[in-house]
Amino acid sequence: MKHVVSITDVGERIGEVLSTAQEIRHKRMDVMDGKVLGLLFEKPSLRTRVSFEMAVRQLGGTPIYLSPQEIQMGVREPIKDVANVLSGYIDMIAYRGFRNQATVELAANSSIPVINALDDAEHPCQALADFLTILDSKGDLKGRKLAYLGDGNNVCNSLMLGAPYIGLDIAVATPKNYRPPVVVIQRAEELAREYGTVMELTTDADGAAADADAVYTDTWVSMGSEEEKATRLKAFKRYQVDDRIMDMAQDDAIFLHCLPAHRGEEVSSSVIDGPRSAVYPEAENRLHAQKALMKLISDDI
Repeated sequence: MKHVVSITDVGERIGEVLSTAQEIRHKRMDVMDGKVLGLLFEKPSLRTRVSFEMAVRQLGGTPIYLSPQEIQMGVREPIKDVANVLSGYIDMIAYRGFRNQATVELAANSSIPVINALDDAEHPCQALADFLTILDSKGDLKGRKLAYLGDGNNVCNSLMLGAPYIGLDIAVATPKNYRPPVVVIQRAEELAREYGTVMELTTDADGAAADADAVYTDTWVSMGSEEEKATRLKAFKRYQVDDRIMDMAQDDAIFLHCLPAHRGEEVSSSVIDGPRSAVYPEAENRLHAQKALMKLISDDI
């Protein structure tokens, strides 16, 4: 494992990442002693920046934050040049950007590992933290059901593609016009068949939530789609995770959200601030999952 552009790059080692995260959760290590992680960000962040900075510090390394104004990848200079220059300075890159093609190009031209810290296609580090949260809560993942309601976005894509590797069934409910990309659906279906899991895609929020062990949603209006807000709020109205939806799930089901959340839109206050909400442990698990991921990458190289 070197570059992590997609959750599928972690693939069958997702379980190893999760078990490593649980093992080293409160440990400080020196596996990245003397090494530098470059945080190459084109989008603002709270959880991603802080969790990566703390993770690399707990592994004995040093983070360097590179803001959009400093880099302007593809504008101020070509991505190829950025990749080759940084490869001579630092030891690993966490890239948070707008376009998946930029992530792919950055990794293709970097001689150092590149981790996708979010782009428009996937959010693999978030999915690892989500799987870790379900594992922490339930004790196992195989045969469990994750329900995702709302927008078929980058988070949804990574959850769909990652779930089969750990034996997790997933039901995704979205409005017809906001389904995940066809290529993601096809690949997720292939992986589900290969690993013997269930991948359901529907427009029925109630059906997706039925008997779920975890119910997940994300913002309906992501960065870059603000001009569509009115249209999206109308389209997703039936997909709000409220107490009625949570009652469709298992009695001990947990609620997940990658944050930031909009109470009264994709989730009711009674759910996200209620006893079944695991959003804060989920946010903390970004630190532990990324720490484990970087440890394994460092071990490999």
